[in-house]
Amino acid sequence: MTYRFFTPAPPKAATGRTAEVYRQLRDEFLGPAPTFRALSVAPELLTATWALMREALLAGDASRVDRELVASAVSRANRCRFCVDAHVMLLHALGEHELAEVVARGGTPAEPRHAALVAWAEASRTPEAADWASPYRPEVTGTALAFHFVNRIVSALLDPDLLPGGVQRYPLVRSAGGRLHATTARAPKEPGRGLALLGVGTTSPPAWAGDSPVGVAYASLRDAAGRGGELLGDVARRTVEATVRWEDGRHPTRPAEWAADLIRDLPGADRVGTRIALLAAFAPAAIRSGDVALWRLSHPDDADLVRLVAYGAITATDHVAQTLSPAEL
Repeated sequence: MTYRFFTPAPPKAATGRTAEVYRQLRDEFLGPAPTFRALSVAPELLTATWALMREALLAGDASRVDRELVASAVSRANRCRFCVDAHVMLLHALGEHELAEVVARGGTPAEPRHAALVAWAEASRTPEAADWASPYRPEVTGTALAFHFVNRIVSALLDPDLLPGGVQRYPLVRSAGGRLHATTARAPKEPGRGLALLGVGTTSPPAWAGDSPVGVAYASLRDAAGRGGELLGDVARRTVEATVRWEDGRHPTRPAEWAADLIRDLPGADRVGTRIALLAAFAPAAIRSGDVALWRLSHPDDADLVRLVAYGAITATDHVAQTLSPAEL
């Protein structure tokens, strides 16, 4: 796995909250996966991202197959090849070999309920255009939101190949990888364990989540990632947030030119940061080393880069969340 802009510390060097998150990842998921290692330079983001992923995707009684379908479908809508491949492998781990290969091909599941779930998840990329709401349980809805955030982090900070040379695109490799993780994937996870890492001070959970731990985890991530906006000035933040509202998840045809037009009239000190945040929200793979080099002239720390990307990612994710209708849950 290649990190695009920096190489995080190895897992064995982790201490404090980062080490605690890595222990849970080893116990319940795929270990300290590259996504979480990239976030480790900002422990508050690592912790909140894992808490949401755990409580939404892994814990509780909702169908894990349904949730993996949602993770895959949202990832496809966001053009995150890395995440599609990872969750196809996890569908194999759950014994859903035929379904996994349909998803890998970009097809529509044969079972009508699965097809409807995939269509709903893909529509969430442009929630206002799709009149997006959620008739599903908080775990399923939270999974969709978790992957709107994670897809953007992954596409910004990691190369797109899950395994060297892209070998995960061979069905035999996907199936073998699934068997390797089958025991962990199928084991039940008790809700709430991820919340113990968060500490106190989380704002009220959103109405769509009811009293599920997913709501507390989502509120924690929204708060932690939203603080990355403090790296930008007021006008820059308003530009990012207004653009997310009016563009409603569309994929820019030429992301670099699109972002350049939007930042043209901003104060010079905020242009490159706003550009990175906008690209993180809409086309994170289009963030280039030149953008990062300019940002590092004033913000040399890896943590500030990750916090800025997370701000763009959560702004786009919360646009999806704000369109949810609690009455339909």
